[in-house]
Amino acid sequence: MNKKQEQLQADKRHLADIVIRPILTEKATIALEDNFYTFDVVPKATKPEIKAAIEYLFDVKVEKVNTLLRPRKKRRVGRFLGYKAQYKRAYVKLAADDEIQLYPDV
Repeated sequence: MNKKQEQLQADKRHLADIVIRPILTEKATIALEDNFYTFDVVPKATKPEIKAAIEYLFDVKVEKVNTLLRPRKKRRVGRFLGYKAQYKRAYVKLAADDEIQLYPDV
């Protein structure tokens, strides 16, 4: 393998770590009708990285990516004040003929 192919393989391994989990809330389920899928992603991920990760992991065509950096929430443990981990939420619009199977067939 040459250097460019090795870098491409390393990037593909990195893409799997960008997406943390899909969001299955009521609002996200309603957005599925418009072909929008919601995911928690790593806060440092960029829109092109998120697009590449979704296309690679689910073998779909992504049209648009919107991101939202959620505010951190304070948490207290005894007398110590801290924060929950910060995360980024990505809203991904797929092409009209693509879909991701989030719910198992019942």
